[in-house]
Amino acid sequence: MKTHVKALVVGGGAVGTSIAYHLAKAGWEDVVLLERDELTSGSTWHAAGLLPLFNMSYATTHIHKYSVDFYKTLEAETGLNAGFSVVGNLRMAQTKERMDEYRLYATTAETCDVPYEWMTPAQIKERWPLVNIEGLEGAIFHPTDGYINPADVTMAMAKGARQRGVTIERKWQVDGYEWTGSEWKVTLTKMVEKGGNLVPSEETTTITAEHVVTATGNHAQRTAKLLGIKIPAIPVEHQFIVTEPDPALVEYRKNGGAEHPVLRDADAKWYVREERGGWILGPYERNAPARFEYGVPDSFRADLFPLDLERIEEEYMSMIHRLPSSEEVGLKDDFNGPICYTPDGNPLVGPAPGLRNMWLAEGFSFGITAAGGTGYYLAQMMVEGEAEIDMASLDPKRYGSWMTTEYAARKNEEAYEHVYILHHPDEEREAARPLRTAPAYDRQKALGAQFGSVNGWERPNYYGPLDAPADFDHEARSFRRGGWWQYAVDEARAVREGAGLIDATAFTKHLVKGPGATAFLDWFTCNKLPKVGRINLTYALTDHGTTRTEYTIVRLAEDEYYLISAGAWTAYDGDYLRKAADDKKAEMGWIEIQDVTTQWGVFAIAGPKSRDVLKEIVKDADPETVLGNKRFPWLSCRDIELGMVPVRAIRVAYTGELGWELHHPIEMQNHLWDLLMKAGEKHGLKLVGGRAQNWLRQEKSYRAFGHELGRDATPLEADLPRFVDLSKDFHGKAKLEETGIRSKCVTVLIDGPEDADPWGREALYTEDGTRVGRLTSGGYSVAFGKAIGMGYVSPDLAVAGTKLKVKMLDSLWDATVTEDSPYDPKNEKLRADG
Repeated sequence: MKTHVKALVVGGGAVGTSIAYHLAKAGWEDVVLLERDELTSGSTWHAAGLLPLFNMSYATTHIHKYSVDFYKTLEAETGLNAGFSVVGNLRMAQTKERMDEYRLYATTAETCDVPYEWMTPAQIKERWPLVNIEGLEGAIFHPTDGYINPADVTMAMAKGARQRGVTIERKWQVDGYEWTGSEWKVTLTKMVEKGGNLVPSEETTTITAEHVVTATGNHAQRTAKLLGIKIPAIPVEHQFIVTEPDPALVEYRKNGGAEHPVLRDADAKWYVREERGGWILGPYERNAPARFEYGVPDSFRADLFPLDLERIEEEYMSMIHRLPSSEEVGLKDDFNGPICYTPDGNPLVGPAPGLRNMWLAEGFSFGITAAGGTGYYLAQMMVEGEAEIDMASLDPKRYGSWMTTEYAARKNEEAYEHVYILHHPDEEREAARPLRTAPAYDRQKALGAQFGSVNGWERPNYYGPLDAPADFDHEARSFRRGGWWQYAVDEARAVREGAGLIDATAFTKHLVKGPGATAFLDWFTCNKLPKVGRINLTYALTDHGTTRTEYTIVRLAEDEYYLISAGAWTAYDGDYLRKAADDKKAEMGWIEIQDVTTQWGVFAIAGPKSRDVLKEIVKDADPETVLGNKRFPWLSCRDIELGMVPVRAIRVAYTGELGWELHHPIEMQNHLWDLLMKAGEKHGLKLVGGRAQNWLRQEKSYRAFGHELGRDATPLEADLPRFVDLSKDFHGKAKLEETGIRSKCVTVLIDGPEDADPWGREALYTEDGTRVGRLTSGGYSVAFGKAIGMGYVSPDLAVAGTKLKVKMLDSLWDATVTEDSPYDPKNEKLRADG
């Protein structure tokens, strides 16, 4: 075995072999893949091999599409047939709401060049007469989709990897990782057969690697312990059954009938495909348990769990309803094996938290579908520094250190159960909640707050009726304007006309200070640093000049800064910040970084009457002037006292109105809440949730990280030159200038349907029907009385007045590019004095 390698890939399933293959294809030599047993001996061997393109995630859809296209090329390269049956994928709908889900997905699919067709029940029956179309509304059909043999495609990728110089070593288990400061020292133990089990031998060795990738599947918890990190990838039981040959199916095929596509009756919670004249049924039932929460037993190899037919009886009976010929067919085989999940159902792909040159590829619930694309895009990240698409939504650091095994297990069970449950864009899942709550949570709940979960935090989405039943929010969800919509409209209008109070406690907050802090932040971010007592909006860039993180920087002293970033990305932002500071300490001096997110609560108060509310409770010798422009101008920070609460007040408002962020000691939050509520009574203060705030920020063309801002566009492409100081040197500057403007961010006003607004996943077209871009945000504008959205188009179209079309509900709707910040473009309301 080699003793030093460029990259060590741990795990010999479909994902691991794909990563090794693509690293070698990208030009890396000395790549070694380790497998503790035999290739495919994990979940790969018992996977059903389906290749579903359907996914509401932009990044995951790209990954799945690459896999489908890539697998079709393997036989020509390796001579091995991967068993790809391109039969298509028919996703049926029993309800109009399910068809709305497919319509929303379809426009996302268009942005990724995924082909699809619509089918009526009659067309389904005509093409596949064995299907009972009773109760169907229609279907979406992916003609390029199908299924593949998981073992064969893995072996084909393994052969392709070997042909490109990869060494594959079997029966070696990793027992330790040690970072030496420049590379990983990995301790290995030879595994041997003993009594049918795989056990460690006395033979050990050590291999050093510049980079390590873990693709350990069901063994992710063991990997986490060895690395001293948390990985919320825990398997859940998944059952599927194989029937004996169905005489009707055999006869149909004998008479020239085309093979059935992969059939998915989402409302019945199952998939079905043909298998040697019979059927494979794979249900996603309720109450499937998580397994191996604390590690896989040594005795568990390519094993299965006992089948629990009672648990899938409902799904089995619904298959018989949809395929009546299967009723008299016996069961030939059954499988109940572990399939890894994560709390949101998407894999963990990218750099490991806190570690250098350690990459994770864990938590694949659709591992065969994702394997090819994961290898391709992860190899880009490792070799080139970034992938061609924004992979942030799959980053392992989207879960912070607050995450526990119990949380992951319960959320993973929920993610499994929700595979076929309607994925409303306004969906909020209930498992493991509430968990992280700010002190004012109970007060907000009593006032009708309907909460969403952001990085584990409970944050009001909107305020519904005070007497709302427990399931009010669930019943209010829709792919159109849900039952919550009017509440959000009223909240948004209150901010524009009076005053609104928003809980922004979940904001990520870091304190950066020390002799090296100023030099470091000046290099780390692309805008000028603010003066003491002032604030600036700025961006930390990737090596490729794209946007890695958005910060509001408050300068507290010459060498002390308070950094505010998105609440969903605390670990993601903190990890990048700390690693960058560590790299620069020797050059720039000592830098101290503290995550103070949980120490500070935040209330945002905004609206033309917001100053009047604060005047009621501010403690100052001259309360009439303390909040005026002379003493407290826009984009400045002041320490003030509200009642008995010391407040770090920042004059900025994400809603685009006169307003302040009130950062306060979190233990004093309830006192401050009560003060604000009492003071606001006579000024009509209204409680406002995140959905109204999202609409309001689009009226100001405020870009949001994870939407308009990300690792696939530079700040200049986001049309934010005012926040980029090209007169100074900063990280990523050369690549930013070299990249130029490939596409440009615009705001559009939309004459859409009366009962729906865009969600920020829709395709954009020119008036002649040419697809030219996509929305990244969407919603409703109370200022303009119509739908609004933000997105990217080619620079020549990013001109105010340009006429476009937006694909919504399978129809094209008129849209017009507006000037940037269509509401209050001169920021007169933000600067208002009083």
